[in-house]
Amino acid sequence: MHKRILLAYGVATLSMLALAPAVQAQAAYPSRPITLIVPYGAGGVTDVITRALAQGMGKSLGQAIIIENKPGAGASMGVVDMKTAKPDGYRLTLTPVGIFRQPHVQKVNYDPVADVSYVAAFMNYDFILAVPANSPFKSLKDMVEAARRDAGAVDYGTPGKFSANHVAMALLEQKAGVHFTHVPFKGDAEAINALLAGHTKTAIMGNTVQPYLISGKLRALAIAADKRSEAFADVPTFREQGYAFDVPSPLGIAGPKGLPADVVQKLGAAVQAAMQESGFKQVAANYGIRLEYRNAQDYSAFAKKAFAEEKDVVQGIGLD
Repeated sequence: MHKRILLAYGVATLSMLALAPAVQAQAAYPSRPITLIVPYGAGGVTDVITRALAQGMGKSLGQAIIIENKPGAGASMGVVDMKTAKPDGYRLTLTPVGIFRQPHVQKVNYDPVADVSYVAAFMNYDFILAVPANSPFKSLKDMVEAARRDAGAVDYGTPGKFSANHVAMALLEQKAGVHFTHVPFKGDAEAINALLAGHTKTAIMGNTVQPYLISGKLRALAIAADKRSEAFADVPTFREQGYAFDVPSPLGIAGPKGLPADVVQKLGAAVQAAMQESGFKQVAANYGIRLEYRNAQDYSAFAKKAFAEEKDVVQGIGLD
């Protein structure tokens, strides 16, 4: 009997020792560099601020965050990548709001709710309607009244159809009961150049417009936010001017579905810590980025709500 007890004890001890490396391996996350997909080209606002965030996250996690640029397909390349990535926290992606709209526009091979685990959001894009400094439109009211007098005579540039920029102007059309002529470009830079050259009367752009507003080359008429941004404190919202809408556009990080809760928590804490780094704050300030942290639970709830609401937005704009 005594020998049996000793034998059982020995087997149990060996079993615990065999399990120990696995437990230690899980507790050691991250033990190697992490890849973060940016579904845009290198050098743009999103790429620059994400690299600053990644640097701070790497400092917090003790491992490098490697940026992998995968532009194209309506900024959905990252979420598509998550379908085949292992849910171990070593391959992540940015999740722009366009991924919630795209499935309602065309057939896609991903589900933005079921195929990913949302970790945290760290910023909001702002969309600013602007005109050249010499424009006769001194206010949003001037622009709307011009469109009301001559339907379609007022055009506007955006970085593409069904972009959040386009959505903002489509909502303005619905609320104001007027029609503008949409001129889609390949990005904010092209839209800004066309506006400065006088090829379009107005344009609605992201935070890339800030330097042109500061220099006085462009003048802002409205911002599609729920409240005024600190960087654009003198720009009234559409709501303030009588048009009850805004275009929420948080940007955050997600991983594959099934990402372990402890990994999500650790990554979320790293995002929050990186947002407090002076270097990151400076980069955000350079572009007038509005910083706002959302934890995994809040970001997941936003994703579900946005995916459902975008269907109505797309139907309101029309696919033609």
